[in-house]
Amino acid sequence: MLKVPVNAQDHTLGSLHAPRVLVEYGDYQCPSCGEAYPIIKELIAKHQHNLLFVFRNFPLQESHPEAMPAALAAEAAARQSKFWEMHDIIYENQADLTIQHIMNFAEEIGLDMEQFRADWKSQELLNRIEKDYEGGLRSGVNGTPCFFINGHRFDQFDGSLESLESAIAM
Repeated sequence: MLKVPVNAQDHTLGSLHAPRVLVEYGDYQCPSCGEAYPIIKELIAKHQHNLLFVFRNFPLQESHPEAMPAALAAEAAARQSKFWEMHDIIYENQADLTIQHIMNFAEEIGLDMEQFRADWKSQELLNRIEKDYEGGLRSGVNGTPCFFINGHRFDQFDGSLESLESAIAM
């Protein structure tokens, strides 16, 4: 069960009144999350009126050292209302998550770079990511991507759009 209910602090796409809520705990450097990314994009596009998608950070820092800087970049971009733009560009360039590339991504999506750099180093954003992570641990997340549909853990994701579509159709 999802221990932290979806709330106003979450990053969401889709209808807030959707009958189905899909929560992903993800890691920006995780290869499986990278493979799931285009599938989720397609799912959202096909079911935007019936689905609310929520992304929460779950950086696995020991195996993915660039996951935390990438998560901080997405959260810093959110301060300028560009979370999803940064989220997307990170996943679309997952093999290039150096600090320099992340700075280039921020410029590419049109962020105020002075504000971005300050926010990216902010303890408040680090605390937000740690709060997502801790909520994931309390919910039983032990790897990424980890999905919850309407609060219930979904372990049948096989890497296909069909597996998620059948789950949200229930």
